[in-house]
Amino acid sequence: MQWIKKGLIFGSKSNFNWMSTHAALPIAQRINDDIYRVYFCSRDRTGRAQIGYFEIDIFEPTDTLYITPNPVIGLGPLGTFDDSGITSSGIVNYNNKLYQYYTGWCLGVSVPFYFNVGLAISSDNGRSFHKDSLAPVLDRNKCDPYLIASPFILIDKDIWKMWYVSGVKWELEGGNPKHYYHIKYAESRDGFKWKRIGIVCIDFKSKEEFAIARPCVIKEKGYYKMWYSYRGKNYKIGYAKSKDGLNWERKDEEAGIDVSNSGWDSEMIEYPFVFDHKGERYMLYNGNGYGKTGIGLAVLAKE
Repeated sequence: MQWIKKGLIFGSKSNFNWMSTHAALPIAQRINDDIYRVYFCSRDRTGRAQIGYFEIDIFEPTDTLYITPNPVIGLGPLGTFDDSGITSSGIVNYNNKLYQYYTGWCLGVSVPFYFNVGLAISSDNGRSFHKDSLAPVLDRNKCDPYLIASPFILIDKDIWKMWYVSGVKWELEGGNPKHYYHIKYAESRDGFKWKRIGIVCIDFKSKEEFAIARPCVIKEKGYYKMWYSYRGKNYKIGYAKSKDGLNWERKDEEAGIDVSNSGWDSEMIEYPFVFDHKGERYMLYNGNGYGKTGIGLAVLAKE
C-alpha cells in the first residue's frame, strides 16, 4: 500500500468568526457525481472548535466550491457536555437521514478537559443538523471512566459497529496532566443505545505511545481495515487489519504514508479519513499542528 500525496486542498483561515484557526478531522460525504462535502472542525478566536463543511469536486480538490458561513453543529448551552468545543468524528447514512457522531468538549479543573460522544441528525442531506439531545449518546461509565471520543461507525448486517477512543488514565508529567487513550469497540441495534464491554482493538505497542486516535474503518473482501493516528512525540498514521472487527493486528509499517520532507505536513500527519470513488481510494488527513495547517488529500497507488 502506497499513498500518493496530492497536496494541501483546504486552508485553516477565513473571514468567518467560527473559523479563525485549524481545519481538522475531515469527513467526506458524496453529494452527487464527483462533488463531495467535507465536514471538519475549526476553532474560533477563543479556541473553541465547531463543525462546518466545504464542498469540492474530487478531481479538482483545490478549488473550493462552497464553505458554510456558520457552523452546522455548534456549541451546547453552558454546563452541557459540549459547551467548550465540538470536533467531527463520523457520519452514518440511515433511512434517508445522516447521523453525525461527534466529540463534545467540556473543561475540567483537575484535568484540562473531558470528552463525551454526541449525536446530531440531518434530514436535508447534511446541509443542517439538530442535536438528538443536550446529553451525550455515550458518557463515561465503568468501561470508559476517563473519556470517550472520536467514534467511527459502520452498519454491518444490521449491527451498528463503533470503534472509538477511550481514555486509559491521566498522569502528571512535569506537574501537568497528560492523557493516555487507545481504541475500543462498541455495538448497537439502533445507533442510540450502545453496548460496551471494554473490548480493546488498538492498544499501545511501546512505552513511548500515549495517544491512539480517530479510527476510520472499511470492510473489504472479508477483512476490516482501519486507519488511525498514533503518537509518541508526534502523530503518524497507522494501519491495522481484522477478520472480525474485534481482534486487530497492527501493521503500521504498511500504512504507506508518512511526513513530507518539508512543508505543511513535515512534522506530523494525523486524523485520516479513507473513502472510495470511481475505483480510486482517497485519504483526507491533517498535517502540522493538529489541523492548524489545513487538510490534505492522498490517492492510493494502483498495485
